[in-house]
Amino acid sequence: MRLNRFSACGIAVLAFVAGSLFTARLYRAEQVRADANRVFELRVYHTVPGKALALQSEFRDKVTKLFAKHDLKAVGYWAPVDAPASDNTFIYILAHPSRDEAKKHWAAFQADPDFQEMIKSQQTPEAKIVEKVDSTYMDPVDFSPLK
Repeated sequence: MRLNRFSACGIAVLAFVAGSLFTARLYRAEQVRADANRVFELRVYHTVPGKALALQSEFRDKVTKLFAKHDLKAVGYWAPVDAPASDNTFIYILAHPSRDEAKKHWAAFQADPDFQEMIKSQQTPEAKIVEKVDSTYMDPVDFSPLK
């Protein structure tokens, strides 16, 4: 009788462990599938010469808050070290769940009254900060550490 209780208990523990491992694998598989559509967006801002620091201030004080509000997830922000790019370039990368989600998030961001006000405030020649924006969507390659 005692052996049967231990056997039953052992079987129950093994079943629990096996079920937990199986569930964890399924969860991970679902996570991998969900991330499979993830896309990165490289954005390079070319500013009016000498206005790169002004653009960094705009991002630090306003844009990052709007990004959070509209689910735009920044991977990082960079400023070139060497001239001439250091005088007029600002770079960042966003991670999006998919291209469709990127479109939706950008549309909401651009329609935001706070963003509209910020753009409106930069319409005069002396207040203008950005000359041009280059945007490139990127998929990670199979050996990329960031996916």
